[in-house]
Amino acid sequence: MKTNTTIKSIERLSLREQIYRSLKTAIINMELKPGEKIRDQALAEQFNVSRTPVREALRRLEDEGLVVSTPSALTRVAELNIKEVKQAFVVVATLHGLAARLAVSRFKEKDFQLLKKLNHSFKQMLEEGNLVKAVEADDQFHQVFLQASENDEIIRALERITPKIRRLEFAKFDSLKGIDSVKEHEKIIALSELGDSRAVSVSVEENWLSLSNVLTE
Repeated sequence: MKTNTTIKSIERLSLREQIYRSLKTAIINMELKPGEKIRDQALAEQFNVSRTPVREALRRLEDEGLVVSTPSALTRVAELNIKEVKQAFVVVATLHGLAARLAVSRFKEKDFQLLKKLNHSFKQMLEEGNLVKAVEADDQFHQVFLQASENDEIIRALERITPKIRRLEFAKFDSLKGIDSVKEHEKIIALSELGDSRAVSVSVEENWLSLSNVLTE
């Protein structure tokens, strides 16, 4: 072996990814609030790294619309834009609907049981007012369809778009208390057990669009 350059490169990539994910999570859960200034030097000190991986993470977040920079080199967390969120919801709903249609024919009994378990967890977390866990359970519910769809392009597209709507969920948690998603999930499960992929696809889309109506009204 001539050098260990490749190994070092992988380690640097892993570091950039960790910083990116950490900042992305902080933005989505509103720890870093819309309009808040972001200083790469302060973040580099906090992460105990150089400014380079921080700047790379911020550029990636800017590409995803989560941060904005100005000609004066000032970086801020992007403001919530209801029009953009509405547009994102339409895309997210369509992609999840497509994934569901592809997934249903591949489901086994264990998948139905997992969906029921996750929906029960989702209901519990909503009742307890634990938004982080509720969103996590909801994500896991829809992840069952995404994984069974076996379509990486759908998953990659959703990874880029979904954070835009997640921020609004955290910002408007009180609006979620009366949401009918638990019942909508039950309908989706029932249709999945019947093997009606087209009806499941429609119901999944409606589930996401109903959330859009609650959050953007």
